[in-house]
Amino acid sequence: MKGINIFLADGFEDIEALAVNDVLRRAGLDVCLVAISDDPFVMSSHGVTVGPESYLVDFDEDHTGTGAEDFMIFPGGMPGTKNLASCEALVRAMREHYAAGGSLAAICAAPGLVLSQLPDVKGLEFTCFDGFQDALIAKGASFVNAPAVKSGRIITGRSAGHAVAFGLEILKAIKGPEEAERVKYALLLDTK
Repeated sequence: MKGINIFLADGFEDIEALAVNDVLRRAGLDVCLVAISDDPFVMSSHGVTVGPESYLVDFDEDHTGTGAEDFMIFPGGMPGTKNLASCEALVRAMREHYAAGGSLAAICAAPGLVLSQLPDVKGLEFTCFDGFQDALIAKGASFVNAPAVKSGRIITGRSAGHAVAFGLEILKAIKGPEEAERVKYALLLDTK
């Protein structure tokens, strides 16, 4: 699955989807908000209605040429994360995308509910919202208490409060640390 795609299901966490979208677009990246259903709107966990730019059913299943700069991004939120995790077509696309060399990013509950459906995560370092780590740990992954963690071609984020840090980590993986620092500076996120 080529490009940078943020997948939305009813009940997604607003900040985790839209702050990441904002950070990446500030860097000039072409980001697509993708609904997993064919409904014209997706409702967030806080009642915000978002019109997707594309739909999962519209994606070509050819993963030829997929590279590490191609990201599938999964926000958390309830019941949004459960809806993502139960979408067989999305889970199949995620597995194929990753096997083809693409990258994955998940935040909050999504590492535990969505990424845990990858066939092999042994050795993965990850973070997530408290209480969602067990499925990945059981498969040999290691939990790290940090705002965002990059481990190979997988980036995970802790929670809504760390959505911008998560977005910056994805940006750093795609365009490098200088561009991530530029966007961070533009957001006045100087932590010093």
